Amino acid sequence: MNDLMPTPCAWLVCQAGCDERYPMDEVRYRCARCGGLLDVEHDLGALGQRSGAAWRDLFDRRARLAPPPYASGVWGKKEWVCPNIEDKHVVTLLEGWTPLLPTPDLGEALGLPNLLVKQCGHSHTGSFKDLGMTVLVSMVRHLSGCGHAVRAVACASTGDTSAALAAYAARAQIPACVFLPAGRISDEQLTQALANFAVTVALDTDFDGCMAVAAAFCERHGVYLANSMNPLRIEGQKTLSVEVCQQLGWEVPDWVVVPGGNLGNVTAIGRGFLLLRALGLVDRTPRLAVAQAEGAAPLWRAFRDGWRYAPIVAKPTLATAIQIGAPVNAHKAIEVLRALDGVVEVATEEELLRAAVLGDRHGLYTDPHTGVALAAAAKLAAAGTIGRDERVVVVSTAHGLKFSAFKRSYHLAGSGPAPGVAPAGRNAPLFLPADLPSVERALLPLLDTRWPDHSAR
Repeated sequence: MNDLMPTPCAWLVCQAGCDERYPMDEVRYRCARCGGLLDVEHDLGALGQRSGAAWRDLFDRRARLAPPPYASGVWGKKEWVCPNIEDKHVVTLLEGWTPLLPTPDLGEALGLPNLLVKQCGHSHTGSFKDLGMTVLVSMVRHLSGCGHAVRAVACASTGDTSAALAAYAARAQIPACVFLPAGRISDEQLTQALANFAVTVALDTDFDGCMAVAAAFCERHGVYLANSMNPLRIEGQKTLSVEVCQQLGWEVPDWVVVPGGNLGNVTAIGRGFLLLRALGLVDRTPRLAVAQAEGAAPLWRAFRDGWRYAPIVAKPTLATAIQIGAPVNAHKAIEVLRALDGVVEVATEEELLRAAVLGDRHGLYTDPHTGVALAAAAKLAAAGTIGRDERVVVVSTAHGLKFSAFKRSYHLAGSGPAPGVAPAGRNAPLFLPADLPSVERALLPLLDTRWPDHSAR
């Protein structure tokens, strides 16, 4: 499946200005000289030996015919991700290849008639985190195969990262530990980590506090850190950009809108599009929009202040996975947004709730973070930033099944998902006597009012 192309090279490189370089298989997250975060740098000269058309053909053939690991949406682009890992060390659950769903009726309601939703929640653990975690856990197995045994892997998480790490570590039979903010993730997300037998630690703090403890624990005890300050995660996540273009027949959307928390995903998506253009697979890049919850919007504040970034203390939000005030990838995200003429928009709690409910009315099962992205996209359309005729991809980062309590509290009378957010359009169950006349009296009027235009379709 490699068509006899020499294996390209990649390195860990400091992006803080000193340009220190380290091997990919060295356990390191920051530069030894200056403490800056590291990135993966690929040998573009080697990758450029294959034409853009040849890359497109190779990726298309792998998508149709390849055996594992190349059938994975990530490992089908192995040369662009982590070329030095042997196939036998790849830990995959055949992640990726999630649907790119045209949603014209929902889009029309939002002022975005050419809207598509990238359903990342259809991946194995129900979120986009699988795309990065397969690479990170594969590297851990590679290190063990090279005689550099790793004691365990660990992460701080708002729910989805812990679920992905637990699953991939279980697949690889590697011990895993997850640090979670107590009482601030959904029961479903907590259960995922427990079910895959990760050691689960609930801390009385927010995500940023969990991140500080996890990083210190890993450094002191030789445990491999699995958070997105580890650049391997970004390498897997950038394949989402390739996948979107591939699903559009190698065309580029005009906009990509993504919820932003720790900001590794938008960094990865932007870099994916830049690499696609650099290697000649496409001739342009989209504009990016990051969507943040109003109470957890440090990047939005930076955008409004000429990209001058400062961390904040994030306030509680229904979009718990992006309730992050000190995103570790903030500066990387700003660099990517500047390169792709990006913008940042926020959604209030009421706006994200109404957008999530609207998505559900159009057949989605929308998580609250996708509600943030849909609401922000609608606001950008209303402001004229996104043109009505432009093709927009909203990245749905997780499956709504992880947030059933959020939906249940909305629709059942007498409860609500957040204080001060008024429900609208609830769909409470009907409790009726078990006889046909009672059912007819209650139900028949609803059939003509709930969907008043159904007969015209």
